[in-house]
Amino acid sequence: MEKSTREDLKQGNVSLGIEFGSTRIKAVLIGGDNTPIAQGGFSWENSLVNGIWTYDLDDVWKGAAASYASLKQDVMDQYGVKLTKIKAIGISGMMHGYLAFNNKGELLEPFRTWRNTNAHEAAEKLADLFDYPIPDRWSVAHLYQSILDDSNSVRDLDFMTTLAGYVHWKLTGERKLGIGDASGMFPIDSDKKDFHEKMIGQFNDLVSEHGYAWKLENVLPVCMTAGEDAGSLSEEGAALLDADGDLQAGIPMCPPEGDAGTGMVATDSVRKRTGNVSAGTSVFAMIVLEKELSKRYKELDLVTTPDGSLVAMAHANNCTGEYDKWISLFKEVIEVTGGSISTGKLYDDVLKTALEGDYDCGGLLPYNYISGESMTDVLEGRPLFIRESENTFNLANFMRAQLFTSLGALRVGMDILFDDEKVSVDAINGHGGFFKTAIVGQKMMAAALHTPISVLTTAGEGGAWGIALLASYLVNKDGQSLDTFLSEQVFGSDIAETVEASEKETAGFNAFFAKYKKGLAVEKKAAEVLD
Repeated sequence: MEKSTREDLKQGNVSLGIEFGSTRIKAVLIGGDNTPIAQGGFSWENSLVNGIWTYDLDDVWKGAAASYASLKQDVMDQYGVKLTKIKAIGISGMMHGYLAFNNKGELLEPFRTWRNTNAHEAAEKLADLFDYPIPDRWSVAHLYQSILDDSNSVRDLDFMTTLAGYVHWKLTGERKLGIGDASGMFPIDSDKKDFHEKMIGQFNDLVSEHGYAWKLENVLPVCMTAGEDAGSLSEEGAALLDADGDLQAGIPMCPPEGDAGTGMVATDSVRKRTGNVSAGTSVFAMIVLEKELSKRYKELDLVTTPDGSLVAMAHANNCTGEYDKWISLFKEVIEVTGGSISTGKLYDDVLKTALEGDYDCGGLLPYNYISGESMTDVLEGRPLFIRESENTFNLANFMRAQLFTSLGALRVGMDILFDDEKVSVDAINGHGGFFKTAIVGQKMMAAALHTPISVLTTAGEGGAWGIALLASYLVNKDGQSLDTFLSEQVFGSDIAETVEASEKETAGFNAFFAKYKKGLAVEKKAAEVLD
């Protein structure tokens, strides 16, 4: 195995994926058999600056270079080969958000991430105009909010894109974007597999009174599907990734994709009637639809797979972030008393106690809203913990409640899909940090979604592996559809571990969720009075 991998590296028969996640930039290199052979990474964090959740673009390139450098070193350490040749590259990033530039390539406003809810007014007006769900996170909502706010920057707009689209642009000079990521910018016509022409016209008419020199169709990136050629790595792009100058330019690049799309690929969930749930800093579940929904729901996004199939997505801004804070506090308590424990063991030991908690968490009710949560109409984050004096307040119930509340907002959207729209699904695969502690995350998710949850043996590789697979598909597809390529060339022998919730566990989540919905009035009041 190591010998064949070394030969792949020497011949350049490898594909690279780099994903810009919310807390980590991760690079994954895969061999000719599409399995990961090396990786690198860089940790980063968003900042709340003047009320906007953002990242400094200088950190994008610092992190890209650092993650590539650590991957390159990993290749040298494992195989004794200097990485210079790569067959294909793909870039992925957090979906949604807003990056707007003038014709000099200068950023017009600070990068707005998916976490921002300040475009709520614009999103509602556009949803009514299009009769189509437009979440606060979407790029067009942020653009229109800037127009409503009379921002001078909009007048100079030349190009708008997502984080993945921005990185791809700088690496290749091409203003292109994968259809999955593009579907988080503006509605997609699923028949034409392109931005919705009629709605673009409606938007242009809506803003025509402002007399802008630009039209929406001219500032959006080119929408592309998986397997299409999205350009090649330029000399300047190679220098941005590899400070040593060893990486050769001219490498084909696949359409850049969002983390939702790469999650679908990494969990083999691009066929109709399949679904996946990605749970980490945020949480979203996606079901590939057999037909369109009967009507518009503000709680559900309509996006696409990387090859353009319609997907219903329930997205919540908050998932593991709040219980991460509690784990950090517990570690501090241990250390201040003279103890010591690794972070990984602390997570495993504390989260496993949740399995021993009362099915309904003993009545405990936390909210994990570090940021606002559009799904439940809470526009500002106020993490909160509520208990009544007679509740059973112990560690097991507390942690079970923290895990349950991480899935509360997600459940709102999934109830619509399963109960109102009667959507059928053959399998839901899970991935992300929520599932790292064996069995625990799957049990809680299965109870929340009253559906068995499977985790593939490769699920830990995540979206960086997913975009590496899309890069491989670009150059190795040989006429195959994406779902066939994945099932035959990637996941043929992969083993999934499936966990179901018992009737009592499902009933326990239902009881918690009923209280969760009642308590939202308290959470909203906290946002009003605690400013």
